[in-house]
Amino acid sequence: MKSKRHLTALLLATAWLAASIPAQAQHAAHAAGPEPNSLKVAQTSAALRDLWVGHIFWVRNVVIETLAGNTAAAATANNEVVANAKQLAASIQPYYGQAASDKLFGLLAGHYGAVKQYLDAGTDTAKQEAAVKALTDNAGEIATFLSGANPNLPHDAVLGLLAAHGGHHVAQIQQLRAKQYDAEAKTWEAMKGHMYTIADTMAGAIAKQFPAKFS
Repeated sequence: MKSKRHLTALLLATAWLAASIPAQAQHAAHAAGPEPNSLKVAQTSAALRDLWVGHIFWVRNVVIETLAGNTAAAATANNEVVANAKQLAASIQPYYGQAASDKLFGLLAGHYGAVKQYLDAGTDTAKQEAAVKALTDNAGEIATFLSGANPNLPHDAVLGLLAAHGGHHVAQIQQLRAKQYDAEAKTWEAMKGHMYTIADTMAGAIAKQFPAKFS
C-alpha cells in the first residue's frame, strides 16, 4: 500500500508540472530577453517539433504492440525509436559538436530505456517505482547536460519539462494497459502539446546562443 501511495504521489507531481511548466518556460525566455523573430527560428522549431512528436509516436507504438503481443511490430517500432533518438541527437551537432551529439544520444537512450523498464514492469509496483526513479534520474542528467551547454536553458525549467514528459509516458502506459482509451486519447493530445513546448524552448534557446546562425 505504501509503494502504491508513493507511485501515485509521483504521478500527481508530474501532472502538476505538465500544467505549470509552459508558464515557467515562458518566464525564463522573457528573463533572458526577447525571442529572435526570424523564419530560420520558425523552421528550426518546426523541425524539432516533428522530431519530438516522432519520439512519442513510436514509443506509443512500442507500448501498443507490446501489450498486444505483436513482437514483430514492437521490434520495428523499437528500431524507429532508436532512429529518432539519433536524429534528435544529430540536431544539436551543428551547434555543439559531435561529442555533445553522442552524449545526448546516450541520454535519450537512457530515457527510452526507463520508459521501456516501466512498460516491462507490468503491474509490479516495486518495479514500476524503480523505473520511475530511473526516469527521474535520467531527466536530471539531461537537464544538467542541456543547461550546461546553453545558458538560456535553466536547469530547473528543463528538469520540469522532462519530468512532465516522463509523467505523460507513465500515464499513457497505465491507461493503455487498463484499456482506458478515452483517457489515453487525452493524454496523447497533452503529450503532443508538450512536445511543441520542448521543441520551441530548445529552438529559442539555441537561437539566443548562436544569433549569427539565425540572422
